[in-house]
Amino acid sequence: MATIRSELQTRAAASDVWSAIRDIGALHTRLVPGFVTDTKLEPGARVVTFANGMVVREPIVTLDDEARRLVWSAEGGRASHYNAALQVSELANGLTSVVWIADFLPDGIEGFLSQAIKASTAAMQRSLDALAT
Repeated sequence: MATIRSELQTRAAASDVWSAIRDIGALHTRLVPGFVTDTKLEPGARVVTFANGMVVREPIVTLDDEARRLVWSAEGGRASHYNAALQVSELANGLTSVVWIADFLPDGIEGFLSQAIKASTAAMQRSLDALAT
């Protein structure tokens, strides 16, 4: 099983960052606009439409306010298995860290997912940095 780890740091307050991440139905407006074009909620999951037209159902596994951690899986798309987590942490230097870890199968889609996660992280960075102003 392959793993991709991505991290960003922002000057936005951890509470504001977590608020945007935990708003699971607003990926397209609050967290990764442009990368995601629509998000619809259904019981226990969200249905995400990406800018490339791909639609994926993402069951929500954990939404932990105390740990500021969101875990989800994915049904549809190129992966036969996908499980990911985003976790928000306050750093000693006054910055906020967001760590995204994704585990998936088959290993052969690593290049595709790496590019997607890089683009999504860039969109997230822009949205979260805007919260700091």
